[in-house]
Amino acid sequence: MGTSLAICLRELKSYFTTPLAYVFIVIFVAMNGATAFFFGALFDRGQADMTSLFSMLPWLFLFLIPALAMRLWAEERKSGTLEFLMTLPITTFSAVFGKFLAAWIFAGFALLLTFPVWITVNWLGNPDNGIIIASYLGGFLLAGSYLAIGSFVSALTKNQVIAFVIGSAVIFLFLMSSLDIVLAVFRGWAPVFVVEIIQSLSFLVHYESIVRGVIDIRDLIFYVSIIGIFLFANVVVVDQKRGA
Repeated sequence: MGTSLAICLRELKSYFTTPLAYVFIVIFVAMNGATAFFFGALFDRGQADMTSLFSMLPWLFLFLIPALAMRLWAEERKSGTLEFLMTLPITTFSAVFGKFLAAWIFAGFALLLTFPVWITVNWLGNPDNGIIIASYLGGFLLAGSYLAIGSFVSALTKNQVIAFVIGSAVIFLFLMSSLDIVLAVFRGWAPVFVVEIIQSLSFLVHYESIVRGVIDIRDLIFYVSIIGIFLFANVVVVDQKRGA
């Protein structure tokens, strides 16, 4: 864990020594504000809550988180620094987890910068702050899941653009798996339990539950499992790509 933290700190420092961090934060905060106040009609709804912001978060993350994750390993492979990194006295898991943790902390920091909206709704009314805190937790877990998938895809290729496109596509499939248009394809021939499994894989199902203020242990297990599975796959791919 100490090695992972050292790598995490190194990665976090690298974010802020380049324009990447500042560009990501500005775009993320600006798009959150636009979706909450214009598309989500935060003022026009006449309710003191942050539903307008958090309802759009899965779709904003669909494009922004893969953009953050695409460089994690694709850049290391393209520049040839992967081999150097793996010659250090660290395990592959330490490297994978450290880089993932840095990106997750950074995404969480960007998410927290939406706090002016929280202050605004408290100034305008009396929102249920417990639900808002749960929503922030749901957003943070959602970002971690997206990052785990994006990190895994990034390790598969040296091209950051390909990593972004494929990562976004995989995340999109997870998002859409609970919609009727997708489930209808399986209902005609697949057993009921298969349809239920496909539906349960949707990020939206578990995220919307948390955003409503219901923190179910099954939702937490889902996100932890997704992160764990894709980080394990990430470790396997990095081990196989050494010297490739």
